[in-house]
Amino acid sequence: MKKTPRVRAGMALVVSGTFALAACHGDDDDNNINNALANNTLPNFIAGSVKTQTYDGSTDDLLTAGLGKTGLASATPPAIANAAQPTAAELRRLAIYSNYRALVDMSANGGYGRFWGPNVDLNGNDTLGEGKIAGKEYLAFADNGTGTKNVSLLVQIPTSFNPDQPCIVTATSSGSRGVYGAISAAGEWGLKRGCAVAYTDKGSGNGAHELSTNLVTLIDGTLTGANLAGRGSIFTANLGSTSLSTFNTSFPNRYAFKHAHSQQNPEKDWGTNTLQAIQFAYWALNDSYGPLDGTTRKVRYTKGSVTTIAASVSNGGGASLAAAEQDTDGWITAVVVGEPQINLNLPSQVSVRQGGVSVGAFGSPLADYTTFANLMQPCAALAPAALGAPYLTALPLATTLAIRTARCASLAASGLVSGGTTLEQASDALAKLHQAGYQSDSDTLQAPMWDSQAVPAVAVTYANAYMQASVADNLCNFSFGTTNPLTGAAGVTPLVSPMPTVFGNGNGVPPTNGVNLVYNAGTSGAADHRLATADASFAGAVCMRTLWTAGNPTMAANVNAIRVNGNLHGKPAIIVQGRADALVPINHASRPYLGANQVVEGKSSQLSFYEITNGQHFDAFLSVAGFDTRFVPLHYYNIQALNLMWNHLKNGAALPPSQVVHTVPRGGTAGAAAPALTTANLPAISASPGSNAISVVGGAVNVPN
Repeated sequence: MKKTPRVRAGMALVVSGTFALAACHGDDDDNNINNALANNTLPNFIAGSVKTQTYDGSTDDLLTAGLGKTGLASATPPAIANAAQPTAAELRRLAIYSNYRALVDMSANGGYGRFWGPNVDLNGNDTLGEGKIAGKEYLAFADNGTGTKNVSLLVQIPTSFNPDQPCIVTATSSGSRGVYGAISAAGEWGLKRGCAVAYTDKGSGNGAHELSTNLVTLIDGTLTGANLAGRGSIFTANLGSTSLSTFNTSFPNRYAFKHAHSQQNPEKDWGTNTLQAIQFAYWALNDSYGPLDGTTRKVRYTKGSVTTIAASVSNGGGASLAAAEQDTDGWITAVVVGEPQINLNLPSQVSVRQGGVSVGAFGSPLADYTTFANLMQPCAALAPAALGAPYLTALPLATTLAIRTARCASLAASGLVSGGTTLEQASDALAKLHQAGYQSDSDTLQAPMWDSQAVPAVAVTYANAYMQASVADNLCNFSFGTTNPLTGAAGVTPLVSPMPTVFGNGNGVPPTNGVNLVYNAGTSGAADHRLATADASFAGAVCMRTLWTAGNPTMAANVNAIRVNGNLHGKPAIIVQGRADALVPINHASRPYLGANQVVEGKSSQLSFYEITNGQHFDAFLSVAGFDTRFVPLHYYNIQALNLMWNHLKNGAALPPSQVVHTVPRGGTAGAAAPALTTANLPAISASPGSNAISVVGGAVNVPN
């Protein structure tokens, strides 16, 4: 890598290509050179003004919002002076607190504070105290002029940024979270490296519209009326021909969310949004460090002159891969992603085997596997192979068992599973999940993925997005609303409105912050989807599944619009994923992506894939009994992968080849504290994996057991 030379007194920077040249000049020559450089102008996709704020690293900061390592570890969220009207600063602090904790294990015997956390330096040592990081933030919307896109972009520049050795790390939001939605997954590492961090909510993040009051969220999370907000809201629902008053009369206390109801299929633009975040970061760096010509900043950093790693996890990881595929101009230097949610145009040459045996299915899009899992998981949870699954619901056990039994009966009556008894039906449901590409490693996760409502929430949100449905469509009779906590009945006026804190606490995919997933066609009326019918809204789940299996043309077109091809244009890249992932199955994500990349790039490929045994999708669940004893944190390996990539880019070290990393669960007794996590549980990614190497030849991927 070429490095920008340090500027001495009497020297001016002349930016050319991918590096900067320095030469001695007098004052007049300096002015002439400055005049020859381009002015630093905002990218044309930036809409409205750019908000800037500097943080001192003591009372407030970039990484912890002033909370420090101790405050982030606290189970008590940061206080809000007026609960009905939080300030922008309070909402930012709450958003950083909740998003940080949502993506990593914060448990006492886990890795927080020892293997990762604000206090842990880049060498893994506890040297940084509270870990607060001073610096500056730039915040703006990217839009196409309509005010309906309004993708949030955020750049953090730490005071440790070295303008002569510039670097950018992306932190595209995980899931459908707001703009801080990958702060612990990628932002922390980038800030500690002294890099600028480029965030985006990718046009799906946490934009809520409370239809009963017509309140919407602004870019800083504060609230205002939709009419007053105009084009300035994160999201305002378009009810089409249905008036707001008519909708509220028929469906009181309902909410529209941006990912589900923007009618724009935002996922198709996630790669573009990530590239926009990088370009906005370039502008911000030039605004901070570009040569001054009077009061005008000139361009110091041009396209490709800054080492840039596209990094994030889950949806953010998929967005990073999509961005790298779209990037033919050299904005992105390298890619490091965890558990990417990615949908492939799968080359016919690709196959996936484990231990030489073909897997049940591979390379299916989310629209397929999630709607299938949403049908089958409640029943599969009763299979003997799933016994002892962690319990991840507030519903009484008797209610949960009744739901699971009723779902099995409905599946059997519809001919979707076979068996004369509930246990036989459950075992068949689990077998069908295996045939659909789910690993046996995730058998005990089928129950908690549905009980936690992760899978139902994703199924409903993405079905709406792919159908470009309005909130008024109530697709498959589902909606988002407040419910009675005891009976589940929908339409109740909440004692505390979710809206004031939805920016801070929400994840963009109800159930979230008191807004629940409602089935409108319940036995006794609209209710929480789990309680609306005896079989947990089975008819609605079938409806969503049929949108895919029947080849609905709108859904098919929008799924095709999000597919990628596996072409990273020779960029060095690392993918990390857990073998037991039950939200984004590894057979539909990382494994086939490796094969597709090899088909497209051949010998030019620089992609390494690290598959982690006993790794699953939600590190935050590792504090739950049964998760802590069985599973290890994937975040540990995401950090290791970022360090490996940095060493590759800066020192020329070879990236370890694709491999399976065999971890050791902590063990112990579920319900009691698992033993403390140690490096004995977490073997390193190996430079020479031997029999653990993953092979890929002609698109044929073979993963050792």
